[in-house]
Amino acid sequence: MKVARVVGHVTATIKDAQLVGQKLLLVQIEDGSGKSLDDAIVVTDVCGAGQGDMVLVATGSAARVSSPTSGKSPDATAVAIIDEINLNGRVTFKAG
Repeated sequence: MKVARVVGHVTATIKDAQLVGQKLLLVQIEDGSGKSLDDAIVVTDVCGAGQGDMVLVATGSAARVSSPTSGKSPDATAVAIIDEINLNGRVTFKAG
C-alpha cells in the first residue's frame, strides 16, 4: 500500500460500465513526512475520502479486494482514511 493525499476528484460522464457508480479521486503519492514521491494518480474510493484527507492506496490486484471493487477493473483504490502517521517516533500527520 501507498500513502497519498487527496488533491481533487475526477468526474467522467462517459466511462467503462465497471466504473459506473465508483467515486474517482485524484491523489498525490507521498512519503510518511508529506514529501511528494510521484505524479498524481486517479483512484477509486471505497472509504468516503475527501479533499485533503490522507489515504492508504492499494494497487494492482489488491485494489480489487474490497466489496465495491470486487470483479471491477480499478488499478488503484483508496481503502482507508489515515488518522495519524508516526515516523521514527514523531507524528508527521494527524487528521483534523
